[in-house]
Amino acid sequence: MAARLIAPLAGASLLALALPAAAQHTQHPPAPAQPRAQTPAQTPAADPHAGHHAPAPATPPAPTPAQTDPHAGHNAPAPQTTDPHAGHAPPATPTPEGHDGGHARGHEGHAAMTSALGVWPMSRDASGTSWQPDLAEHGGVHRQAGDWTLMGHALLNLVYDQQNGPRGDEKTFLAGMVMGAARRDFADGSTLNLRAMLSPDPFMGKDGYPLLLAAGETADGVTPLVDRQHPHELVMELSASYARRLSDKDSVFAYFGLPGEPAFGPPAFMHRMSAMDSPEAPITHHWLDSTHIVFGVATLGYAHDGMKIEASSFRGREPDQDRYDIESPEFDSWSVRGSWNPSPEWSLQASYADVTGPEQLEPDEDETKWSASALHTARFGAEGWWASTLAWGRKTNDHGQSKDAWLLETAVSPVDAWTVFGRAERIQTDELVPGVGGGHGDLHTVSKASVGAIHDWRLAQSVRFGVGALYSVNDVPGALEPLYGGDPDGGMLFVRLKIG
Repeated sequence: MAARLIAPLAGASLLALALPAAAQHTQHPPAPAQPRAQTPAQTPAADPHAGHHAPAPATPPAPTPAQTDPHAGHNAPAPQTTDPHAGHAPPATPTPEGHDGGHARGHEGHAAMTSALGVWPMSRDASGTSWQPDLAEHGGVHRQAGDWTLMGHALLNLVYDQQNGPRGDEKTFLAGMVMGAARRDFADGSTLNLRAMLSPDPFMGKDGYPLLLAAGETADGVTPLVDRQHPHELVMELSASYARRLSDKDSVFAYFGLPGEPAFGPPAFMHRMSAMDSPEAPITHHWLDSTHIVFGVATLGYAHDGMKIEASSFRGREPDQDRYDIESPEFDSWSVRGSWNPSPEWSLQASYADVTGPEQLEPDEDETKWSASALHTARFGAEGWWASTLAWGRKTNDHGQSKDAWLLETAVSPVDAWTVFGRAERIQTDELVPGVGGGHGDLHTVSKASVGAIHDWRLAQSVRFGVGALYSVNDVPGALEPLYGGDPDGGMLFVRLKIG
């Protein structure tokens, strides 16, 4: 019952946060190529939140006691300004406003905005404790409440989905996420961050939505979902993290979630810049990031400059068919992940997980998982960006059978109003045709490719409304063609509301 009350309360809170702040900062510009050498002693803008209140002068004056205090900016009143983004240090010569309110502005001002988990730029943070390129977006509406910085963000898609062929279906559904966070920085260089993320997915029904070649989880606790994407939990994340700076390049952190995301794989698909404009879940989901919702996770990590190593203990069982509850935490599985951002454009990771009984319908079968990925983000022109992800995953069961998955996805936005996206995937799966006794069947290699576009209109500085469409084609081996009617296609029409 408590979980059912969280969604409307969080949605109302986000709107209350977003609309009064529509003229404030709504999008963090990407980090500079060399932000990490700065410390509070080296720059008056090093207060992690000072940029939200006061413009950086063109020629910094000599530091005052209030400026050298790394948290004085939380309480000092902001000078009057008619530029709602002046606090992000615009360059001496004006530049056009970039995507989502400021990518083309002077990047030097963003050096003050650091992650809640360490000394790296905030734009590097993605889902859980994962990393993305420094040049990626970090959307959100921010406000100050005493010593706390509050952030809100929402992305909601209303989708009409039609999948063709004998195994196809059609459905209209709502999907997406609403997220909020509260952060407090302390004078000793430590940071406490609280985060909650909700999803409307459960309201689409327990059997999710039609998606050919997708499989995983169950709608009723008895029958596996096949050719459908399962709904995610109402409560996708309730987490707390604590980080401590050791130097201007080193930090340690701890992350706890119920639910939360362990240290495995690239950022979850709805948080990847190359994927977030598409309402279609990838069929590689259960290879790369199905662990993004687990009921009970604890992660410890250490980061030095552009490198990070972290390890998690977590509950291996995937969520059950009740999408509204909070399940009991267990710590029966573990993972480790190494990440490296060699430049602002790139983010690389490799990870391993030992998972105990992930499948509800096969509770006695354990699994090991490998993942490796490369994320790239480039900026061009006054507003343009191009983000891509290449990822590989492998699942190996107790019987020594391994199944690989490959994903390549990309999205490009040449101007603020338009984004074009595409994805190509290939998986080895034994879940499309149940075997004897209802277990897994023969192993098949199948592929999917999709392409789409969305056009956005700004309703306010922090609110956008978009209309989009995508088309997908599927490729199955000869043995499956009679079941699928050859190589079926499908498509989606959708409208989107994005806050932050």
